[in-house]
Amino acid sequence: MTPAQPIPVTIVTGFLGAGKTTLLRSLVQRRQTRRLALLINEFGEVTIDGDLMRAVSNSGDDAEHVRIHDFSYGLIAYGDDERFVPTMLALAARRAQVDHVLIETSGLALPTAVMESLQTPELAAHFILDATLAVVDTPLLLDDRFAQGSSTDNAVADMFGRQLEYADVVVLNKIDDLSEGQLLDAEQRVRACAPNVRFLELAYKAQLDIRLALGLRLHQPTLQAHQHTYTHVRMPGVDASVLADQGRLNGHAHSGLGAHSHGLATHKHFHEQDPGWLSFTLRSQSPQPADKLKQAIAEAAKSEPILRTKGFVRTLEGKRPQLVQGVRTRVTINLDAADAANAAANEAVETDKSELVFIGYHPSRSKVAALLSELTGTNWK
Repeated sequence: MTPAQPIPVTIVTGFLGAGKTTLLRSLVQRRQTRRLALLINEFGEVTIDGDLMRAVSNSGDDAEHVRIHDFSYGLIAYGDDERFVPTMLALAARRAQVDHVLIETSGLALPTAVMESLQTPELAAHFILDATLAVVDTPLLLDDRFAQGSSTDNAVADMFGRQLEYADVVVLNKIDDLSEGQLLDAEQRVRACAPNVRFLELAYKAQLDIRLALGLRLHQPTLQAHQHTYTHVRMPGVDASVLADQGRLNGHAHSGLGAHSHGLATHKHFHEQDPGWLSFTLRSQSPQPADKLKQAIAEAAKSEPILRTKGFVRTLEGKRPQLVQGVRTRVTINLDAADAANAAANEAVETDKSELVFIGYHPSRSKVAALLSELTGTNWK
């Protein structure tokens, strides 16, 4: 009997707030006939991203053919994660119902933990890495927010650079208001940071052609001592010139290149490497004045090293919970949220409770809570 073909796995990585979940939502909506399994990894005790993804997949045909598994606390596939391998083996047991697995890593995790795990004898017989995608917040990249500087800047730059280092494809996101010159500048910066990146893709309106994300088959393994090994191809160096033709950024211009070596090595969980990354959740029982809350979150990001804020809140302006998304001082409160997002929020938030997750580098929970309480005139704790 011919053995079953391994299930392709796409890893989606990227720093906090890059737009990974939004991009994944668009891929799910464009999945065509693919039956997908999604593993969503978040750094924190509240599963905001999983709820949003579930809202998209719980309607129509997607409810049957898109399955979502939540992994909290940023631990997916690392040494202390006891759920990853059993979850993957359960998917392998449902091989006839799964065409592709997508894994969204935490914004503070490297994709290498998943990549390593896929090469173990336990999983290598059932799965194959299709590609690793790194999503980039392009305006922040152009604003030098991933450059060396303070201790927080250095930690951000280190994590950002290592996420790009292990990517096959870099997706430039949040680019709708950028010029062609800015896009070329962004490409040059990516190439300088990670010269071995193979494809650069452009995600207008946080959307990516499904053909440029799934089914790329960039890793062609050979079995040696029950482990996958990867071929190595020499790529252009840091001094390679920027592409003059933006059409070449569609990924097809690179077809025919073999997979490059990632040089994977055993490593500890990123908490042990850098314990400065912290996440905490603040809650309020009072309806929130939306404008004041938006200002308060932005002020908190100015006074404390808060890099990411997300959650659902009850506002004075609406009866349903609203989605809050913050990347540093850039904050949105969606007062006109889509019905699907509101449905997720209704499940995630109790009737009169607001809940926000803050992620940063050595942030003070008490200071953020005090600031939000003062500026909104409500009690946050």
